[in-house]
Amino acid sequence: MASSRTVQAGDGAPVAGPGPTASRPGLAMTVIMAGVLMTAVDTTIVVLALPEIQASLHVPLSSVVWVIISFLLVITLLATQVGRLGDMFGRVRMYETGFGVFVLGSLLCALAWDAGSIIVFRIVQGIGGALIMANSGAVIADLFPRERRGRAYGFTALGWTVGAVLGIVLGGLIVTYLSWRWIFWINVPTGVIAIFGALRVLRDTGVRTRQRLDYLGMATLGLGLFGVLWTMTKLASQSFNAALWGYLIGGIALLVAFVFIEARVAAPMLPLRIFRVPTMAGSLLASLFQGLASFAVLFLVLMYLQGPRGLSPLHASLLLVPGYVVSSVVGVYAGRLADRFGAVLPATLGLAVQVLSLIGYAQMTLSTPLWVVVLLALVNGCGASLFFPANSSAIMKAAPPDMFGIASGMMRTFANVGMVFSFAVAILVASRSVSRQVAFAIFVGTTSLHGPLAREFSSGLHAAFYFSVGFMVIAAILSAVRGKPEAR
Repeated sequence: MASSRTVQAGDGAPVAGPGPTASRPGLAMTVIMAGVLMTAVDTTIVVLALPEIQASLHVPLSSVVWVIISFLLVITLLATQVGRLGDMFGRVRMYETGFGVFVLGSLLCALAWDAGSIIVFRIVQGIGGALIMANSGAVIADLFPRERRGRAYGFTALGWTVGAVLGIVLGGLIVTYLSWRWIFWINVPTGVIAIFGALRVLRDTGVRTRQRLDYLGMATLGLGLFGVLWTMTKLASQSFNAALWGYLIGGIALLVAFVFIEARVAAPMLPLRIFRVPTMAGSLLASLFQGLASFAVLFLVLMYLQGPRGLSPLHASLLLVPGYVVSSVVGVYAGRLADRFGAVLPATLGLAVQVLSLIGYAQMTLSTPLWVVVLLALVNGCGASLFFPANSSAIMKAAPPDMFGIASGMMRTFANVGMVFSFAVAILVASRSVSRQVAFAIFVGTTSLHGPLAREFSSGLHAAFYFSVGFMVIAAILSAVRGKPEAR
């Protein structure tokens, strides 16, 4: 049993703190991986179900992408705040709460009846995902000493990769043979099992500090991101008009206001002082640009396979599985490399490898052998698996112990800001080569292309891949020059 003790809060007030962590770190790591795996499954599985959701619930074509964006946007907004809740009330407790909310959101999504309900319930699911993802990194930082965290984050990268694989495979199978509602039903029993596992295995050990939530920061960031994202997604299916100009200008103005607010409030959502910690700024910005470059790749490749190449969702998804499988193995060893040689080398090498894969994707034509697509997926997956555990380890090693939750949340926030904009940039650039309505239909898998139109659309995909190359190069430069962590 855990023994209780008293620790000093950040404001000097004594706060009851829990005792030592679980004596079975292997089981604890398994539970943490289960949470990461579940959120990863839901990030990819919904992509293949979009056509079925759109047809079943009569969701307008221009709104169906918000089934994905709403989930990611909520995680982006809440990541640092629920990480702060972990610092206040216990990281394990918030992690377990995340499981419960995620299961509830999944149950509600399975029962959705129209466009509004599925998007709202995805937001509930996103709240649970934020609690899981933001606190998982902090729980690991409490569980393992600094010299072993790289390996531990390698296992979380494995959990994410396995989840992405399961999401792709299950998504293809469920869409082909079952109702789309099963992509959410399957989370309910697995989530309940994971909750019981967490309750039995995990124990809080971190110092608890009293903190305040930044409601004004969340509001301005959320509305600002929504305004810009709404404009970008609408531009994929219609031309600029006065309303879209209003959303765009208003969104940018709110984002500028967010920066000023964060510099002045007592407990900011994104504490700017953390950027004074050596390696932190470069690591967080590398995470942002890597997400901006890489999250679009899954959608762009599926657009290529389902559009110009005319493959079914199941066939297209199976071609990507080998890349995820191989990268899951690489992730574990990449974490060990980060422990032994530091984060800069494996993280930067991984980004460079991803640059090469993106350049390869940009060369694909209508006659490219499908085995080349599989090979490029292998290369891209290996690069990502080199980057993630090393970069996560760098951020958490640099963070002060009383800011583990905030640092873990900021890592998720920066990555997710990149991911949500990656999604919007991909479809916006790709839609420049054919009519916006056709591009959008290909994007959600409701049509395919043939003949000259297919060749034109392939050119649009090339442009989108080159955009990703540019973002990935920026991430690699930031990773390479981030500097060395301060010894503590």
